[in-house]
Amino acid sequence: MAAPRGQYFIQEKLGEKAAHHESYAQLWETKWKKPAEMGVYPFMFGTAKDFLPIVDEMTKRDMKEPYNWDEYAKVYFPQAERLKSVAQEAESKGEVEKASEYYMRSSAVYRISRFPAPRSEVQREAWRLGKECALKGLSLRPHPVEEVLIPHTHRLPHEGEHIPVYHMLPSTATKDTPGPCVIIFTGLDGYRTELAVWMEGWRQNGVATIVLEIPGTGDCPAAPSDRTSPDRLYTSLFDWVGQQAGIDQKKVGIWAFSTGGYYAIRVAHTHADKLAGVVALGGGCHHMFDREWLDAVNHLEYPFDLANTLAYKWGYGDDVSRFKAEASDKFSLLNDGTLDRPNCARLLLVNGTEDEIFPIDDYYLALQHGAPKEARFVQGVKHMGEPMSFFIIFNWFYKLFGIEADPVKQLQTLPFKPKY
Repeated sequence: MAAPRGQYFIQEKLGEKAAHHESYAQLWETKWKKPAEMGVYPFMFGTAKDFLPIVDEMTKRDMKEPYNWDEYAKVYFPQAERLKSVAQEAESKGEVEKASEYYMRSSAVYRISRFPAPRSEVQREAWRLGKECALKGLSLRPHPVEEVLIPHTHRLPHEGEHIPVYHMLPSTATKDTPGPCVIIFTGLDGYRTELAVWMEGWRQNGVATIVLEIPGTGDCPAAPSDRTSPDRLYTSLFDWVGQQAGIDQKKVGIWAFSTGGYYAIRVAHTHADKLAGVVALGGGCHHMFDREWLDAVNHLEYPFDLANTLAYKWGYGDDVSRFKAEASDKFSLLNDGTLDRPNCARLLLVNGTEDEIFPIDDYYLALQHGAPKEARFVQGVKHMGEPMSFFIIFNWFYKLFGIEADPVKQLQTLPFKPKY
């Protein structure tokens, strides 16, 4: 830990239990209702009114932890299917804008159905159906998102053959005038289907985007339990990026969210020569794997069972005890020597000081090892330091890429405002 007396900076909060762990009804009222009304994480492309019948049914059933994930997921399906049917009807009539909106609203309901990770059969079906709706909705927009299956040329035999990504290239980016590119690493529960929400804002500023999942989440082909699999994954990714004529190879950056920040810190060290700069927002590197931390996080800021979800993500399935016992030795970027490598791309560490998902202590630790890094902490705010952190990051990228842009205008592209 980085705080005095060998404690975490939020040591006194580790024993507290957040209200949203009491029941689904409390989760909605105390944590999810406001972001759903705003159309922001985790309700990107969604609207609160679409979730009200679900909340009513969950409340009637008195749904609470520990959830039966199949039963949990099933409650969402009727509403997701209703929204999809509206989209299909609109599409058949040539009402493209309406169809796009309703496909995206359906995808948002499917997303929360499989949230925080598709650990059961019904949740895996929700992930499949949600992907279909999201890509359909995004493809019907005035500036469509393209799905690309990048060849995973450096994979091992047991790893997937392709890296599925979402890609958007501004019309201004050509072979003669290549532009910057932001590669977005998704997090533990937000996948390419929803972090696509950032792509339009970057497009308006002439910046290309690539969105992909991290190992153990979404459709990432990298072996989740192999700590070296990210290195192969990103080598394959950069091979493909290097072939794209519309991307300025000297202006490639990474913006990683939450758990993705762990991979951003790693790739900043392993592929420094490929990157103009890297932002790790709300990530971790070492203390995130502490047994004491993992023993506490299931009742803190995260909406569900964080330690269990992390165990699943890192390839341990339901064996949470073994994950807690082995994670630090196996995945810590301090223990494996990553943080002490002499070469590191320009790396900005951003988080809220009160983060209860990954300890701010990890960023203090990263600053004390290896090459110099940049940091900006948002005082008194929890995970990822939103929304101030977004302005910090936008302005950092604008300077990195040498572009003039308005962070307020770009952030205004984020909230989902239904028209229909």
